[in-house]
Amino acid sequence: MELLRKLFSLKIGNPVLSGLCRAFVWMLLGAFILSLLLWGSGLSEHDLSLYTYVVHGLAIAFGGWTAGKRAIRRGWYQGCLTGVFYGLIVLIIGFLALDSPLKAPDLLWIAAAAFIGTLGGMFGVNFQKV
Repeated sequence: MELLRKLFSLKIGNPVLSGLCRAFVWMLLGAFILSLLLWGSGLSEHDLSLYTYVVHGLAIAFGGWTAGKRAIRRGWYQGCLTGVFYGLIVLIIGFLALDSPLKAPDLLWIAAAAFIGTLGGMFGVNFQKV
């Protein structure tokens, strides 16, 4: 029983890395829900672009919140780094897997991810246990 408790209570010390892990877990959960929505309804893939941005925004916010909660101080900074790294990883995956070229609006995507992560980090640092 102790082994299971240790396995499920895995804690990552670095706030940005823990925020990225939490963000990608939320992104995977959101992608699964969107795929069920696509499968079970009459929506097409082109109708899901807004929902995809919402899933990414929520994932970044929860990732920034986790990074801010794990940080002792400067949660905005940890959340911002989490958002920037999340945005860069998503862009790199899109560039490598889908062969989509990097464009100028991609910088806006990274800036929006940094802003959302910053907000999540500011809220997360205030939810620390003292």
